[in-house]
Amino acid sequence: MSIRRAAAMTTDMSDGRVRDEPGRGAEPTAGAGGGKGTLRVGRPRLRPRGVLRIVAALVAVAILAWLILRDTSPVGHFDSAGDKDRYLEAYHEAMREMPEPERVLDVRTGYGIVRVYRYAGPGEAGEREPFLLLPGTRSGAPVFAANMPGLLAQRAVYALDLLGEPGMSVQDRPIETHADQAHWLHEVLVALPEPAFHLLGLSIGGWTAANLAVHEPEKVAGLILVEPVQTFAGLSAELMVRSIPASVSWFPKSWRDGFNSWSAGGAPVEDEPVGRMIEAGMSTYTMRQPQPSLIEPARLRALEIPVLAILAGDSPMHDSAAAARTAQENLRHGTVKVYPGASHAINGEQPHRIAADIEDFLAG
Repeated sequence: MSIRRAAAMTTDMSDGRVRDEPGRGAEPTAGAGGGKGTLRVGRPRLRPRGVLRIVAALVAVAILAWLILRDTSPVGHFDSAGDKDRYLEAYHEAMREMPEPERVLDVRTGYGIVRVYRYAGPGEAGEREPFLLLPGTRSGAPVFAANMPGLLAQRAVYALDLLGEPGMSVQDRPIETHADQAHWLHEVLVALPEPAFHLLGLSIGGWTAANLAVHEPEKVAGLILVEPVQTFAGLSAELMVRSIPASVSWFPKSWRDGFNSWSAGGAPVEDEPVGRMIEAGMSTYTMRQPQPSLIEPARLRALEIPVLAILAGDSPMHDSAAAARTAQENLRHGTVKVYPGASHAINGEQPHRIAADIEDFLAG
């Protein structure tokens, strides 16, 4: 058989016969030792139109799956009953680190029910405005366990779980604007018997306190902002990059623990009750509310109340030096403290120093 004839032969797989089809598929190659007659059968190639059809089909399947599986709830919620049980187990374990509350209140607002704990202060004379503690994101009131002794030595304390965040508060109406975020908190203060409060906010709780003072300051006697985010400086690029994998609930737990350890200056978090509570909140709860935007300097300048800003010198969340400058330049009644070497977990790292600075601030 000639090389030319061998090159024109293809195999019909349906009946096993060899057909002579000139010009399709096979081409001659040299065998071992330079022999002639070895066949190489060409693979069928997808035409561009066929590739486009396959891509279109895959896109359609992906869109259909997203439509079926997407979470359409307009309010924050636990992803399942089992997820809620897992978070609450961690939450109650962390609450055992807190003192026993004098009262437990569930305050009805226009956006849901807010869980509030009240702790009696010294003397209960009534002449001092109590503290109202606002926790960081994905946590809850127990995040302040290390701070409670120093604060309760000064005055009564209220602590709450943020609405729309994991915790004992239950959101039942969409929170769509920053004004909405201020209004539910204002409703809580109105429902409490004291005429005014010193708001002590940690991280996103600091922004929440400042946001209330910007929108509805009537019952705010003063602000104590501990490592507040999006208040005096924007978020760091590293934070935004690291937070993406940590925010996906079905990614490994070790990724969330790693993120939380990074924000706490490398401290281990796996065996800490508060650390376990925060990780559980990250993996079990879906939030539905607007992301906090940086508070405008003009709004900071308009604040008439005293403000104590406590910033961590080694905070990974933002540029602490820039945040301190913004606070000093724009707070008309501001006191700014920067703790060198402290991380974003500053409230647990230096609770005694924070309590002393708060006492001096309020005395002044």
